[in-house]
Amino acid sequence: MPTSHPALTRALCALAAALLLNCAAAQAQQEGKDFRKLTPPQPTASPGKIEVIEFFSYGCPHCAHFYPLLEAWRAKLPKDVVLRRVPVGFNNSAWINLQRTYYALDSAGDLARLDGALFHAIHEQHLQLFDEESLADWVGKNGGNAGKFAKDYTDFGVNNQTVQADEMAEKFQIESVPSMAVNGEYVAMADPSPGEMPYLNGLLASTDKLIAKVRAERAAAPKPVAKSR
Repeated sequence: MPTSHPALTRALCALAAALLLNCAAAQAQQEGKDFRKLTPPQPTASPGKIEVIEFFSYGCPHCAHFYPLLEAWRAKLPKDVVLRRVPVGFNNSAWINLQRTYYALDSAGDLARLDGALFHAIHEQHLQLFDEESLADWVGKNGGNAGKFAKDYTDFGVNNQTVQADEMAEKFQIESVPSMAVNGEYVAMADPSPGEMPYLNGLLASTDKLIAKVRAERAAAPKPVAKSR
């Protein structure tokens, strides 16, 4: 009777375990209920990582309520996962101006300081921050660089990022926000019937399961076999 090779045995056991994990992840989620699959898959900008994209708008009240949940979730992300945020315009002039605001704040180095504050200003203080002048004034009054913001707001680079964000939302077939896409392959779904906060928490739970699904699929993927010398 031939003896088994220890290294081969370990490799087969690892493959079997990965396949079991993949099956468990697939069973835990139902396509059309917990996620939808992107066809075709979209490229990611984070090689070697599991990339999660949040599509959002500062003008969306649900995105405002989602923001603190997302930030708490982001703080606990494992090292193999990265979060990107993509503002959408949906052909709404006010939302398009807020798209530009996101990228202008990022360019000016004020995004971390004013990101959550802008949600608060629009949805809690009910400030009408939907045009360049009012936005620049608000940035200056809240510790940001109003001059650089105004310059970057009309910059070609910011305009290009805004166009690319709309193109990305279209390719990901995003029709509502907040939306969460995982690794250019899946878009998370959740049951909206229990109410807003259960829905938003469910969206993050579905995202976590999709991350586990992608991780398991990667582990189960055939590895290149080294040629023997």
